[in-house]
Amino acid sequence: MQKFLPLFPLNLVVYPMEALNLHIFEPRYRELINECLDNGNTFGIPTFMDGKLPGFGTEVKITALSKRFDDGRMDIKTEGVRTFRIIDFQNPVHQKMYAGGVLEMLPEAEIRPTVMIGLVERVKVLYRLLEEENTFDINKAQPYSYQIAHKIGLTLEEEYQLLKMPTEAERQGFLIQHLERVISVLQEVEKTKERIRMNGHFKNLDPLNF
Repeated sequence: MQKFLPLFPLNLVVYPMEALNLHIFEPRYRELINECLDNGNTFGIPTFMDGKLPGFGTEVKITALSKRFDDGRMDIKTEGVRTFRIIDFQNPVHQKMYAGGVLEMLPEAEIRPTVMIGLVERVKVLYRLLEEENTFDINKAQPYSYQIAHKIGLTLEEEYQLLKMPTEAERQGFLIQHLERVISVLQEVEKTKERIRMNGHFKNLDPLNF
């Protein structure tokens, strides 16, 4: 399915069902958001990376206008709907200040897909090593891969790569590989910290037979 949406490029990745708070201050985006508020329309946030739009992004809906300032600035709450690929980019849209584009809307994410046990266990290990609380919920109405993607050390490029993946199984496999690398590094750091802590302490060493 194709549709036209106004576009709000940002240097980040938004995932379906993700909550995102935005402060709107540029005149072109004030125009865009005001039109969406007036008409109940959605808009697109394509990822802007390395000085260009590589092509994928997420349709978002406005869930609340949190605050409107006297000078026209706004604080809004949004939520990701579904991913898209840009087919035709227009900057600006005719007689508008903002950009827009014809988009190929990609299949909606599964609501409660099966979560690989290996992924859940690796997330637990990572958060134990980081000494942080793990509050992710495999029963939440958002794919587990999207829940954790911003919170396990992915680069922007890796987050974008995840956005392009069509299935939850593919995304989870990608994250397992990433976590294996990250956990290995952190475990080595912990070993190094322990060696540093032991340096200078009295040690009970076994005699060597030679």
